[in-house]
Amino acid sequence: MDMLAGKVKMTTQTLDAAMDAAMNPAANPAALIEHPIRLTARDVTVHYGAKQALHGISIDIPDRAVTAFIGPSGCGKSTFLRCINRMNDTIEGAKVGGRIELDGEDIYAPDLDVVELRARVGMVFQKPNPFPKSIYDNVAYGPRIHGLARNKTDLDEIVVNSLRKAGLFEEVKDRLAEPGTGLSGGQQQRLCIARAIAVGPEVILMDEPCSALDPIATAIIEELIDELRTNYTIVIVTHSMQQAARVSQKTAFFHLGNLIEKGDTEDIFTNPVNKQTQDYIMGRIG
Repeated sequence: MDMLAGKVKMTTQTLDAAMDAAMNPAANPAALIEHPIRLTARDVTVHYGAKQALHGISIDIPDRAVTAFIGPSGCGKSTFLRCINRMNDTIEGAKVGGRIELDGEDIYAPDLDVVELRARVGMVFQKPNPFPKSIYDNVAYGPRIHGLARNKTDLDEIVVNSLRKAGLFEEVKDRLAEPGTGLSGGQQQRLCIARAIAVGPEVILMDEPCSALDPIATAIIEELIDELRTNYTIVIVTHSMQQAARVSQKTAFFHLGNLIEKGDTEDIFTNPVNKQTQDYIMGRIG
């Protein structure tokens, strides 16, 4: 009984914190602004062999805003995230149906250059994954292979600007030749964000970017996300309702491969339309 009471208390505290964050316009001013649509998805399905993982997902994702995907483990939110830059193409037996457009262009068109798409739609994974290279070369890798720098001066500028945008330059400026793997977990994740930024993406996908980080590193990443959304479309998958409420302007709730509800973050957390959404936020499912 004591354990149950503790769990109910924790759920209530979690919900209260999420609602407070969602309803605080000073902490989330972009929630008051309507943004043009950058990505559209219509009737998207995903099968892994005979198993269907997503069922007819349709959603519009706005530009220069943060959209959070929430839901219990295995609900399909990360599977859908990987559809946006065709990462599911790398999984044997995966089949994607429906239509996803980036700026009106079908990203699953047969003649589309997937390498170019993944430069336009960057990805930051759950666990920091710096290359076994120097800090400098981690960031310079993408611009080199995409031919974005005409000379060393251009490349230096891209590396420095990307590290600055990721809030990391001042911490590493005197050790750019040292291995990226020698950084702390939070620094490694910011290095991965700098690496994604370096190729000039329009969209940044983040798959639980803070789940392996401590609270201090998490706060730094969340502040960075808020800064980045002024220049990029950001989609984040998170298990933390407080985080979704703090960093996002739009939220979509997934359950059992279905998109149950989507809308303004404040509305999702304070006045959900669907009972399943309410049950998840209240901790009754998940």
